Amino acid sequence: MANADPPAPLEPLALSFEDALERLEAIVDRLERGDLALENALATFEEGVGLSRRLGEQLGGAERRVEELLRDGAGQTTRPLDLESE
Repeated sequence: MANADPPAPLEPLALSFEDALERLEAIVDRLERGDLALENALATFEEGVGLSRRLGEQLGGAERRVEELLRDGAGQTTRPLDLESE
């Protein structure tokens, strides 16, 4: 097993949603290869968990924003937001 160091972690707050998602995908690929030493794998995994949480929060915020935009004057959502169908 190689002990290659993973790329240096990036500051998650400085990344756009798309860049953070791309970084998370790279982390998953790297971890799936299984060529990291234990400590490097743990640090990489930790970064991935942080990015995953941040992305989830951003998606939740976007969903709430879309639902708010779709509300009519009476406070009723004009149509449901169905993320499952996409």
